[in-house]
Amino acid sequence: MECPMPTINTNDIKEIKKIFDEVQSIAIIGLSPDESKDSNKVARYLQQEGFKIIPVYPKEETILGEKVYRSLSEIDERVDMVDMFRKPAIADSLLEEILKRDDVKVFWLQLGIVNNEACEKAKAAGLTVVQNKCSKVEHQRLAV
Repeated sequence: MECPMPTINTNDIKEIKKIFDEVQSIAIIGLSPDESKDSNKVARYLQQEGFKIIPVYPKEETILGEKVYRSLSEIDERVDMVDMFRKPAIADSLLEEILKRDDVKVFWLQLGIVNNEACEKAKAAGLTVVQNKCSKVEHQRLAV
């Protein structure tokens, strides 16, 4: 999947490190309760690494021991980063929710998810944007 839209230099480990140094809470959009799904594996890893995980999913009451919200706008606690595991078209409406908040600093679209238009708008709004990258893989690169 092509990703011609300029985001941060995601090959620069310093930029990725800066994200993870500054982020404490991560809303995982599309966090499945199914332990075999990538969203669950990534969230579990990030949680084990000390990040506060906030699940956003249409069902369930808790996932990975955390209260589940139906949408980003329902979250009543601070969100530093939004990590999206949904289809690319969802990024547009999700960005609208993000921009109504004053706490989100990073908009991360997972590996295989590209929405250049939404990412350009997010970047123009002052967000740090990463797309088509796995947050777990990128965090693990820091340990190398």
